[in-house]
Amino acid sequence: MSFLTLFEKSELIGAHRGARSIAPENTLKALRLSQGRGDFIEIDVQLSRDKVPVLMHDETLQRTTNVAKIAVFRGRAPYNVCDFTYEELMMLECGEGEKVPTLEATLAFVKEKKLYLNIELKDSSSSFDDEIFISLILALVEKYQLHERILFSSFRHEYLRLVKEKMPQIPTAALVENHHPHNLLTYLKELGVVMYILNSELADAQTVKMLRDNGFYIGVYTINNTQRRDELFAMGVNAIFTDTLYKEDKS
Repeated sequence: MSFLTLFEKSELIGAHRGARSIAPENTLKALRLSQGRGDFIEIDVQLSRDKVPVLMHDETLQRTTNVAKIAVFRGRAPYNVCDFTYEELMMLECGEGEKVPTLEATLAFVKEKKLYLNIELKDSSSSFDDEIFISLILALVEKYQLHERILFSSFRHEYLRLVKEKMPQIPTAALVENHHPHNLLTYLKELGVVMYILNSELADAQTVKMLRDNGFYIGVYTINNTQRRDELFAMGVNAIFTDTLYKEDKS
């Protein structure tokens, strides 16, 4: 079954950064614990200084790792991910003994377990050329032959255009927050995405109906409230991204 076939189902649960309420986010443990708790897993990817794709949400390492406690890294605040080599990142811990995972290790796990993975491409344009960033990530997807199990999303929509140019068979999703692009339908069609992912405050029944009627899938983040989850599913939203409302917890 492909990612697009998965989205023909209703009331899908996306495990936001893995099962982050019960394991350190964006770690292999969070991915392992996501199995059976969601229909797909969402992760965040950016590059180390030496261009190794790794899982990390924030631009800096301080919130989710012990970087500030390691003597050799003193004086390197604000600890930007892109300023650390892969070897240096492997010196860090994310909690519970978990290391910063590489995208390659993540894809190997996804392939072994036959999971579905939403890869959010973090905006790294201030540090790396768009073409280099996208090519490195697509090369790993190609290596593991995971074209049917991947959905790419990003707030930097230029990345989505590059994905469609280089690997058009992989579905893409436009991420937005707090406001819609001008001429939304025309914009999404030109962008070539199959899905529109928006924050809860921006989601309303009229917008959802318009997009669904025009063939787009809809995802909403980050939903940790059962009442709002049920409202969104009643509107016709295909999937929610959640930290807590895993499938085993659905009422």
